[in-house]
Formats: sequence, structure tokens, C-alpha cells
Amino acid sequence: MDQISDAIRAFILTEFLPGERPEDLTGDTPLITGGILDSLATIKLVSFLEEQYGVTFQAYETDVDHFNTVSDITSLVLSKLGPGRAR
Repeated sequence: MDQISDAIRAFILTEFLPGERPEDLTGDTPLITGGILDSLATIKLVSFLEEQYGVTFQAYETDVDHFNTVSDITSLVLSKLGPGRAR
């Protein structure tokens, strides 16, 4: 789980928050409601996750209920990986 969270945080920091302090992006930082992820940024993040973890997201899964925090996204990825597949 930590590896997935770390990968998500690193991607968001590199792509959408260059120059921000990594410790400012926590598992509970609001991404969509906080204005960090807009629709295009969300699509870019979804593409990264699908490629990185070999999972597929449905359109309804990329909403504020599933993609608003790093913790939410990590949980969604883990649910798609299934037991024992997290890397």
C-alpha cells in the first residue's frame, strides 16, 4: 500500500505540483475539491495508474468520491489489484 501511495504522490508532485514540498501532499489532501486535479489532470493520472498497475477504471470511478485524495486513489487501485497483487 505504501508503494502505491508513494507512486501516486510522486506522480502528482512531478506533474501537477512542481516545486511544492512533498510533505505538504498528504494522504488526505483534497485533490479535486482543492483544485489540484481538474478533468485533464485526472485523465493523465488515470492513464498513469492504468499503465503502472495494469488496471482499468470506469468513468464513474474517476469522480470526487474515488479520486479526491491519495488515500482514496490508493484504496481504489488496491481494490482492483486484488489480494497479493499490490506492488
